[in-house]
Amino acid sequence: MMGGAAKIIAKGRELHAAGQYRHAQEILNKLVYAEPGNQEAKDLLADVWEQIGYQQESPSVRNSFLAGAYELRSGVPTGASPKASGPDMIRGMSTDLWLDFLGVRLDAEKAAGVNFVINFVTPDNGEQYVVELSNSALTNIKGVQAARPDLTITMDRADLETVMMGKATFDQQIDAGKATLAGDRKPYEQLKGMLSQFSLAWEILPGTIPVKDGGTAPNAFQQVPPARTDGG
Repeated sequence: MMGGAAKIIAKGRELHAAGQYRHAQEILNKLVYAEPGNQEAKDLLADVWEQIGYQQESPSVRNSFLAGAYELRSGVPTGASPKASGPDMIRGMSTDLWLDFLGVRLDAEKAAGVNFVINFVTPDNGEQYVVELSNSALTNIKGVQAARPDLTITMDRADLETVMMGKATFDQQIDAGKATLAGDRKPYEQLKGMLSQFSLAWEILPGTIPVKDGGTAPNAFQQVPPARTDGG
């Protein structure tokens, strides 16, 4: 059956008509990866995935197949995505969880070969953290301070929340005296340039409107833009 798109599609239609959907997806999936611009193959694979999805008991598995079928036919959905993170949820996010999220957003290639230790202090709630970059990974430990950090950042948690919500940048808080940097400022500047603003609108299969990385935004430490959670 292999030996060109026409043979694979013909066999795929035969398997689809016979209800052998998993066999059909095995060959059609390979064809779509080989020829991302082949819409006939993508439409046929979408038909197959739709049938597989209809047969699933698990909603999450079913939705995965149906989402893939939609994307094959129509591309990545466009328009505004629903947001679940409002200001109240961001205020409820712990500081260590926010630091963990910065670690998720770290561009490992940009961080290669860079090492530093930062003490991070939020006096209004008495929290202390040591934040370390090594081996292209950003980690944090709550409740301790490094004896010889490269940099110490002091900032009230209340002022940090305005940065997390995008109401102010970290630099603006520094200029306003609401955040102080003691020691070498270089690690702070390095970290700003290593954080990626990635999009969740990624493609499931090739050739379905690829979405490029958003790059580094001016407010590198901002969380996902907040949604309205006041019912307005």
